[in-house]
Amino acid sequence: MQLAILLASLVFGGPGGEAVSPPVSYNVRDFGAVGDGQTDDTTAFEAAMKAASEAGGGLVAIPTGNYRIAGHLDVPPHVTLEGVFRAPTARTQNRGSTLLAVADAGDPDGQPFITLHANSTLHGLTVFYPNQTPTDPPIAYPWAVRGIGDNCSIVNVLLVNPYQAVDFGTHPAGRHYIKGLYAQALHRGIFVDQCYDIGRIEDVHLWPFWVDGGPVRDFTYREGEAFTIGRTDWEYMFNCFCILYKVGYHFIHTNAGDPNVVLTQCGSDVGPCAVLVDACQGHAGLVFSNGQFMSGIEIKDTNRGPVKFMGCGFWAIETTTAHAVIEGDGQVTFDGCHFNGWDRAGTGAPCIHAKSGGLTVTACDFMDEGKNQISLEPAVESAIIVGNRLRGGAKIDNRSQGDVQIGLNTAR
Repeated sequence: MQLAILLASLVFGGPGGEAVSPPVSYNVRDFGAVGDGQTDDTTAFEAAMKAASEAGGGLVAIPTGNYRIAGHLDVPPHVTLEGVFRAPTARTQNRGSTLLAVADAGDPDGQPFITLHANSTLHGLTVFYPNQTPTDPPIAYPWAVRGIGDNCSIVNVLLVNPYQAVDFGTHPAGRHYIKGLYAQALHRGIFVDQCYDIGRIEDVHLWPFWVDGGPVRDFTYREGEAFTIGRTDWEYMFNCFCILYKVGYHFIHTNAGDPNVVLTQCGSDVGPCAVLVDACQGHAGLVFSNGQFMSGIEIKDTNRGPVKFMGCGFWAIETTTAHAVIEGDGQVTFDGCHFNGWDRAGTGAPCIHAKSGGLTVTACDFMDEGKNQISLEPAVESAIIVGNRLRGGAKIDNRSQGDVQIGLNTAR
């Protein structure tokens, strides 16, 4: 009997086997969408989403095809715009459910291509800008996706070549959810601000899927910013990766306030600045756990909050001097981290250069023998450098006028 109830529940959806109506679905083809890459399908998408909204919410299905959208898409509350994919994809322009974005070329401040509202979702689709050029600079477009309201979600979506990818900050978008987003964001990747209730971002891959190399890569490396985080009251980020951006993770002060973020298994590869901290919340701050970074960490003199790197790895690009330059009044902690490849030019730059504030370095491995490990300038108020492996012997320049404790480090 119990097995029969379980099977009935799986088939019909009810815990006791009672029939449950399937979710309401609206197919854009039934509203006139063609998907041939030439016909403007904007009106058909609008009609399908309106029908779903008027029914109280529902799923708008996008079969395989290339759907040219000459205007913009405004996804109503409680509506899901869904393509055929069930996992993140790469290089799927002209495959699966592809939306061709063509509006507002040259206007980065224009209306976003897609606007999500409270409880609306993008799922399983690809957005491609067919008129974008792999040039330096590329064509500036507005944001590909903007969220307005709580619980906006992006799941298993590929944004092939947006100039700007996801804006969850211009308007409050609390409890947002981004999972399985892949993109080659040419200028800006993900912007979060005004998140007053916990946001979640995971399994994000910002990488040159569209064009790997050439002038557009030079532009992104010189101008690009992958993750820009303003006011957040707890933002959880997990498995987020970016490569070839001027700045990987940028934490900024805005009119709304400062960020508070927990980042687990997040990394930034091949770029001059992996993490840039202008500010973070004084009571909570930023925590990186099990991250990988290539290359620099910069904590600006405007920062007042705690910044922690736990179990992280740091290595270098050709222009790397110090792995971390620390200013401000906050406390910066490195625990269980390893460092290699700093001071590539051989100028004597330390791995960690603390100019002010507080510094804790414990259980870390400085892997390059013969190089300067830590420099403490006079304005450093407090430092604890204990229990580290300083290969080749300690090379610590301590000019701090504060309280500094150094001990129990090994030279081999």
